Parts: sequence; structure tokens; C-alpha cells
Amino acid sequence: MGSSLPCLELRAGAATDPGRFRDHNEDSYWAHRPVFLVADGMGGHARGDVASAEAVRQFSQVHGEWTDASAIHTAMATAATNIAALAGSGRAPGTTLAGVAVTEQAGRPYWLVFNVGDSRVYLARDGHLEQVSVDHSRRQELVDLGLVEQSKAIGGNIITRALGGGLLGVPVLDQWLLPLLPHDRILVCSDGLSSDLTPMLMLAMLRSIEDPEEAAAHLVRAAVTASGRDNVTAVVVDAVGVMLAGGTHSGDDTDTLSDPTATNGHGDGSMRRPGAGKD
Repeated sequence: MGSSLPCLELRAGAATDPGRFRDHNEDSYWAHRPVFLVADGMGGHARGDVASAEAVRQFSQVHGEWTDASAIHTAMATAATNIAALAGSGRAPGTTLAGVAVTEQAGRPYWLVFNVGDSRVYLARDGHLEQVSVDHSRRQELVDLGLVEQSKAIGGNIITRALGGGLLGVPVLDQWLLPLLPHDRILVCSDGLSSDLTPMLMLAMLRSIEDPEEAAAHLVRAAVTASGRDNVTAVVVDAVGVMLAGGTHSGDDTDTLSDPTATNGHGDGSMRRPGAGKD
């Protein structure tokens, strides 16, 4: 990490609900700088709530105002190993994972987005909502192959990457690096939210509700009202104030970054910003 760090003020809020038809909540979340994440215990597997809680426990040990890709990967790998050890002779517990951390390069702040599975990270900026993370699922594979449109990719889903859940080894952690700008708003959520709310509705609520805790609560309530078939969790993170090292304010900066060792949605061992390298 650099010696001259930017000054960054963040606000965050979170909410979760078991939904209308589940007898317990397998989702877990963490919303404390430098890491904000949602872990969705895999439904149908024994002790999914324990698996998601273990993921949160490992990431809660990432301390400091800033972090980096190495610390995020270490927390994920340790969680995956510990969750796999829970299997015993019964069905293997598992969890998906999605989140964002704050990092810096050359005195400038960045969002470090990461995910395994189909929990998601969205960025609300300049009146637009962009899904940053890419689902690890059979449904997403069909979208990538052009066999189904994203807007029509509904219904049941099969997760292709997770921590535990009978999937062997430490999964590949996809990561993206985005310049962090003033007034950015990040939404991290389980698929219980993204499956039941349209991006247009999510954006409308994110734009109209200023307080992040209240915004997260309204999003969760809307998803439960719309369906409530699954556990629902949302974490909302706001960049309130950004001051670069040297006393200059951060603007709309999209400078090219050096690529740290990490993985992206294509598993090629590099880190990229959203949209980079797409066909």
C-alpha cells in the first residue's frame, strides 16, 4: 500500500430477512470498513447458515482503513477450507460470496469488487445502475453463449462456483478494480433480492433514499413483498467524501491502472475494470 493515502469517508447500512417461506435465514453479511459483503448460505445444503457465517468471520478479520487483493483472497481461501471441513459424513454446507473492499493505488481510492457464486455487486453512479460482478451459474453460461437474453434468464438456477457445497478445493475468486468517485453508491445483495427486483426498481430506490441503512431496508422489504421465496440481504455503501493524497478532490478519473495479481471473470490471472476485454 502507498505511503500517501487518500482521505475517504464512507457510510454503510445493511438489512436482511428470511423471506416469507423459509424457516430460518442462511444469509450473513459484514458492513464494516474496509470490507462490505454478503454471503448466501446455499439452500438445500445442511448448515448453510454456518457456512455463510464462517465466510463473514474470516472477512471480519481484515482490518484497517484500506486493504488489497491479497488480503481478500486469503480470507476467501481460509473460509473455503474451513467450510469444506464442516462436511463430515453428511451433505456439504456451502455459501456464495460477493462484496467490495476499499483499496488504493498511487494515492487514489478504488473499489475492489469480488465474488464467488450468484450473489451480486452493483454500482450506482451518475443516474445509472451497473452490475459489476458476473454470476457463476448455468443460467449465466447460457447468457454468455447467446442462448438466452439476460432479461429473460429467469427461473431455477444451478451454482457453478461456491465456497464448499460439495465443490472441491478453493474456488477462483473473481475481482474487479474500479476508480472510487464521490457520490458512488454500491449495492451488494443475495440473489433473493436480485431475482425479485428489476434493476430499474433497485435504481429508483437507491436514488430516492439517501440514508444507506434505510435504503437497504426498503430494498429488502420490496423483495419480500414481491415474492419472499428466498432469504434476502442487502448492503449499501456510500462514498460520502473523497480527498486525494496531496489535498486534491477526486474527479471522474479513469486512468489506466497497473494490474495486480488477481483473477477476473475469465479466470486469466489478471484484474480488470468492468467492461474491459469484453467482445
